[in-house]
Amino acid sequence: MSPHRLLIIALTFGSLVAPLAVDAQLPGKVVRIGILSGASPRSALWFSAFTQTLGELGYVEGQTLVIEFRNAEGKPERIAGFAAELVRLPVDIIATSGTAATEAAKLATATVPIVQGSGGDLLAAGLVASLARPGGNLTGLSFPNIEVGGKRLQLLKEVVPKASRVAVLWNATNPAKGPEWQDTQKAARALGVTLQSAEVRGPEDFDRAFAAIVKARPEALVTFAETLTIRYRKRITDFAIQNRLPMISEVREFAEAGGLITYGPSIPDSWRRAAAFVDKLLKGARPADFPVEEPTKFELVVNLRTARVLALTIPQSVLLRADQITQ
Repeated sequence: MSPHRLLIIALTFGSLVAPLAVDAQLPGKVVRIGILSGASPRSALWFSAFTQTLGELGYVEGQTLVIEFRNAEGKPERIAGFAAELVRLPVDIIATSGTAATEAAKLATATVPIVQGSGGDLLAAGLVASLARPGGNLTGLSFPNIEVGGKRLQLLKEVVPKASRVAVLWNATNPAKGPEWQDTQKAARALGVTLQSAEVRGPEDFDRAFAAIVKARPEALVTFAETLTIRYRKRITDFAIQNRLPMISEVREFAEAGGLITYGPSIPDSWRRAAAFVDKLLKGARPADFPVEEPTKFELVVNLRTARVLALTIPQSVLLRADQITQ
């Protein structure tokens, strides 16, 4: 066979084989997910729960998954810009941590699907039409505070039964916290407790709020968890310990920072469920028809180190119900 004919055969064979080799090396479709957080960093436990569950569903970061993480670090003025940035990239889905982040994402886009992994009450905030049929491009987990605020106050009374005056540190500008304040007031009346409302709207308000609490001389402290207070949780827990105030809040990050007790929905569990939402939306489900869910798993965390500092004995009935105890 002539060299010329051999060359033609080689080229023809190569043209048939080369595309197969290229196709074999092509990765699957790469999904781009935007994470918009009001305060929680990428190192937070919920983020690990989210990415781990996505991995179990077949989305592996660095292979078939790209995550664009944007954290406003407790500065609400930055959230809108980050939301717009994620839409411009673009991303396939935006998952949100915090009510402010959810609202910003909703304002930034009417087409990119949004999944709230943690935050406030979507229905009470007017962000969805209903839980069964949310409408629009937003779905995910909704966190109604009705009765939860009251349960936390009841739990605090179990730990500090003589407490008759309790300060409540909260951000009144957060629409999701109004119902929680009302529920806590209702529980306070039933328990014979007088509440002191100590409101903060920004980091510059903490010193004023702390001074007002000290002046009122309460016997315990309740802190509502949301973007601002979570961002400054160490400052809040340090204040509580220095002033010997047993404190209860909602998310475990407060107990990890030195708070006495936390009770509320399990945020890692909610983000595991949020990952399932993302998977279904990527496979064609419409957020408008995808029912919003509510937390089903709640966790109680007790910090015994702080209890010892406060010379406080946690009742055995509370310890037996705890999901986590910090020694």
